[in-house]
Amino acid sequence: MFAEERYRQISELVLADGRVTVAALSSRFGITKETVRRDLALLEEDGVLRRVHGGAIAGSGATTHEPSLSSRSSQHSPEKKRIAQAALALTPDTGAVVLDAGSTTGALAELLVEEARSDLSVVTHSVPIAALVSGAGLSVELVGGRVRALTSAAVGSSTVAHFARLRADVAFIGANGLATGFGLSTPDVDEAAVKTAIVRSARRVVLLSDSSKFNEETLVSFAQLEDIDALITDRAPSADLAADLADADVEVIVT
Repeated sequence: MFAEERYRQISELVLADGRVTVAALSSRFGITKETVRRDLALLEEDGVLRRVHGGAIAGSGATTHEPSLSSRSSQHSPEKKRIAQAALALTPDTGAVVLDAGSTTGALAELLVEEARSDLSVVTHSVPIAALVSGAGLSVELVGGRVRALTSAAVGSSTVAHFARLRADVAFIGANGLATGFGLSTPDVDEAAVKTAIVRSARRVVLLSDSSKFNEETLVSFAQLEDIDALITDRAPSADLAADLADADVEVIVT
């Protein structure tokens, strides 16, 4: 079993039962207690649980759980690379694109750097993406604001106002959840406000989302399915979600 799948199962166990023990997890997954303790430490960092003597108890609720950028970068890495590769095909050679903060958009930024698209302007509120792109000599506009430590992304009224003045060719965005009815969502109110502004700032909006986000609802909805033009993902959505995406005229690209 991959570590990512083990993290997911541990998260589900602690949310369902309220408590897990190191001994039980060690036996369940056939791993050492030291490995279990490392897993629990990582999940505690992400706010899923709180470690106690001999195990862990539930931490924050599912709707407000938000993994750190470093944690997300290590999860579903092959899928994100395929999604980023497909997104590269939708990226214009010239003009301006917005890259939302996130690990999958970060993977797209890496590909843009490799291709050295010098005639393309990148607009982002992500400090790591801006550093990566500018360090490679490409044109980048960093949208400022208060930087959240968890995501390394600028947020706040000035960030929202800046995006409101833009009209980019394409915006590539991420989400923590994608669900019928609730649409695209994220756990943080300030992040949601920026994402809404990004969606409104571009002529074409492309959601980059691996299938683990399907049928998930986090705290704040920032866009409806009708607000996006395309979804790039690693697996076909469920029948209900696929039907709603089709009704919203969203192009679904499965890598």
